[in-house]
Amino acid sequence: MDVHTKEQRRYNMQKIAGKNTKPEEIVRKFLYHKGLRYKKNDINLPGKPDLYISKYNVAIFVNGCFWHVHNCDLFVMPKSNQEFWQKKLEANVARDEININKLNEMGIRVIVVWECGLKKNDREETLNDLYHMIIDNL
Repeated sequence: MDVHTKEQRRYNMQKIAGKNTKPEEIVRKFLYHKGLRYKKNDINLPGKPDLYISKYNVAIFVNGCFWHVHNCDLFVMPKSNQEFWQKKLEANVARDEININKLNEMGIRVIVVWECGLKKNDREETLNDLYHMIIDNL
């Protein structure tokens, strides 16, 4: 059972941003301090990746575990209005796959960073792995 009323839940869901989220900011600050420069939400690329690093031809998506259906503890299918959520989340996953395929066809490497990997206990390892995935694959 949800601890919030329908109005409270609706308000909370409406406040979730599509870009410039905290996980994105964590990744951006880390890469910037490592000397990497990037373009944010490039509208000329399929899926408008959260970051695009032209020097390495890499697109990075920083995905929320709920919105992109990650197999981790942060993803829980809502108990109410399941038909709506099932359809919405499946569409998100399908769109992600299409955009990744289009980017790959353009010769752009794609890296997905999951929100759960940016939690305090895993953050340092996740960010260091990301950095090496970017620079070690020239």
